[in-house]
Amino acid sequence: MRLLRVRLILPLILGIALVSLLSSWYEVHMALRGLRGDLEKRAEVLGDSLVGNVERALDRGSARELQEMVLRFGNREHLAGIAICDDSGAFLAITPILRPHFPACPASVIQAIADNRERGAYVRPDGMYLHIYALPIRRANGAVAGGLAIVDDAGYIQDEGWRMWQQIFLRVLLEALLIALATLLIIRWSITGPIARAAQWMQALRTGRVPPRQEVPDYDFFRPLAREMTTFAESLRQARSAAETEARLRQAGESLWTPERLSVHVRSKLGGSRLFVVANREPYMHLRKGKAVEMIVPASGLVTALEPVLRTCDGTWVAHGAGDADQETVDQHDHLRVPPDDPRYTLRRVWLSKEEEEGYYYGFANEGLWPLCHIAHTRPIFRAADWEHYQRVNQKFADAVLDEMQQTENPVLLAQDYHFALLPRLVKEKRPEVRVAIFWHIPW
Repeated sequence: MRLLRVRLILPLILGIALVSLLSSWYEVHMALRGLRGDLEKRAEVLGDSLVGNVERALDRGSARELQEMVLRFGNREHLAGIAICDDSGAFLAITPILRPHFPACPASVIQAIADNRERGAYVRPDGMYLHIYALPIRRANGAVAGGLAIVDDAGYIQDEGWRMWQQIFLRVLLEALLIALATLLIIRWSITGPIARAAQWMQALRTGRVPPRQEVPDYDFFRPLAREMTTFAESLRQARSAAETEARLRQAGESLWTPERLSVHVRSKLGGSRLFVVANREPYMHLRKGKAVEMIVPASGLVTALEPVLRTCDGTWVAHGAGDADQETVDQHDHLRVPPDDPRYTLRRVWLSKEEEEGYYYGFANEGLWPLCHIAHTRPIFRAADWEHYQRVNQKFADAVLDEMQQTENPVLLAQDYHFALLPRLVKEKRPEVRVAIFWHIPW
């Protein structure tokens, strides 16, 4: 159970943490991008406002005026300083706090002078995080005379990024703790608790302290498992009842048939082989009701009589798939294990067209053979078309039976009723060793 908790909690935490980190990365990225944009905009506005004054002071050749200008604008918020270089890269004026970090004119200023256009760059001199906005200084004739650098301290942007990631880490950690706690509570309330109660129920069932027909606890949540457990409980009840009946019969010396005695008797007669039944009527039929599919057991004495035998020997019932949803419930080989709640044998469905069913079943069999064999006061009707359908359907069922018998040695076949009068010969022609039993519901 501890491993189950880990398997449930760990993927949840990892998945939510990954989604949270990705969304947070995007949030932090956009926030820092906005801060950088604001910083660059301020630097651009300040540089555009200063460059004219610097150009006039440079034309006058006043180094003192340039230095005073640098000192006057060097104390704004987030502004680290200002530097002015000539066209050779030598400093004309620079904020004193910047000189230890820039022994020479910054590369972005040199590039702005060479390209005669504005340049922006983030640099890290001596562990600092600075933004430099450089723009060329021009003389009156338009020639480039040097460059102006607006240097801003961008460290607060880096600090803001770390602060946001710390908050994200704490948030993800809190989410992980809440997810783990919620998952543990869900496991305890919805899984471990019901499993423990189901285990207690099975222990009480095994020791005979509760009736087997009592439903499993928390049936709705564990519906598939509970259905199997209920079937198991019913099987256990039947086994106990059969054992008690067998003991009582032995005590009384009686010879009544029980399911267990029938199973032993059928298996001994089959001698290790398998039983195959061919009948037009199928024991289970699937019908469509709206969007749902419903399974029904057709009312038939045939099903009542033969199904217990097939259950005891894991046989195969070959029948016409007459339900309108029958084809939706079989596998690729037209097989279906039945009964649905406790599969004991195989139902093989054979598909007939409407014309084949009308001709072989309602026509030749029911309007011809039935009144003929019953000596009824209804004259038998035989049509050439019905006879053709009868032969074709018998061949189709014979092919299905032979296909089912491929892996069986010395199989036993029960051909059920006058609908399959031709089938035994068709099977014997291909498999002479098959033991064939024929039963017609006709009182001669």
